[in-house]
Amino acid sequence: MSTAAYFEQIYQHPDPFQYRDRWYEARKRALTLASLPRQRYRNGWELGCSNGVLTAELAARCDALLATDLSAAALAEASVSTQAHANVRLQQASHPDQWPQGRFDLIVVSEVGYYLSPQDVVTMATQLRGSLADDGLLLACHWVHPFAEARTSAAQVHRTFARGLEEAFCYQDADMLLQGWSAEPVSVARWEGLR
Repeated sequence: MSTAAYFEQIYQHPDPFQYRDRWYEARKRALTLASLPRQRYRNGWELGCSNGVLTAELAARCDALLATDLSAAALAEASVSTQAHANVRLQQASHPDQWPQGRFDLIVVSEVGYYLSPQDVVTMATQLRGSLADDGLLLACHWVHPFAEARTSAAQVHRTFARGLEEAFCYQDADMLLQGWSAEPVSVARWEGLR
């Protein structure tokens, strides 16, 4: 089964990963949002937005937010989740083959990198760096345990994304890896003029 067919099949259920109900998912979203060093972003992009649960929370931190997903069914759910946010633009796309124009000061890749082949991860990492604004942040968050559909490990995805960028933050526990990178990381204290 192709990756596209797999996601269309699982999104016959509106919340196949239980983003709305699981504490693991709620905690991961809270950690993701808390790790962002800036309170606001001009132009954000969330790759693999799924049903839009995280998208809605990112929208509150972005002036404009592009949210892409491979699955039309997932995007239909995301449109419901984000209906209160006029700054969100949803788009169906298969990455890394289809790529948006523009540069982003926030790019979020959560729970999608390991579905790609190792070569596609390399291609995507190169394209992500090219789409990152000079002051931009690339954030990635992935489940660290092997599973049947994973084609690349979370660790390999993150090592590949990190090439050519400086680490801004890292959080890891027994289940997840959350990291951010930037060309020139700036701490929260520096953003706020405390140092």
